[in-house]
Amino acid sequence: MSIIRVTINESKKYEEAEIIINCPHIDSQLERIIKQIHQISITLIGTREGRTYSLLVDDLYYIETIDNQTFIYTEIEVYACDLKLYEIEQKLSETHFIRVSKNLIVNTTHIDNVRALLNGKFEASLTNREKVIVNRHYVKAFKEKFLS
Repeated sequence: MSIIRVTINESKKYEEAEIIINCPHIDSQLERIIKQIHQISITLIGTREGRTYSLLVDDLYYIETIDNQTFIYTEIEVYACDLKLYEIEQKLSETHFIRVSKNLIVNTTHIDNVRALLNGKFEASLTNREKVIVNRHYVKAFKEKFLS
């Protein structure tokens, strides 16, 4: 784990914000920061009660497909989404999201804790007190992403 120095130069001469990372190499701490930076700028479109919303990916807890319909879950709301789960997974490939079952992608930043179950699966408790199951097939990749 390296020491990270943050320098912010605020000036009206800049037309937009730019983040530059100078480092001898990208370690796991920097990799997490880079993923977080990418994640905060991505949005998904969701609908609820006849209204369409642009949802910041950082606010999403998990995305699930049920009967060929995709649903997006925030801390307390559920939205329908027209994208297929694999399309969302591709869009979120460089973020903290990971597939944990055939029909579920979870945001690891909203995982409070994880416990192993007897059958080789994991149970992840989210910060909103919901629980999701990490199926056996996805446990190795989940552990690598969540525990790194």
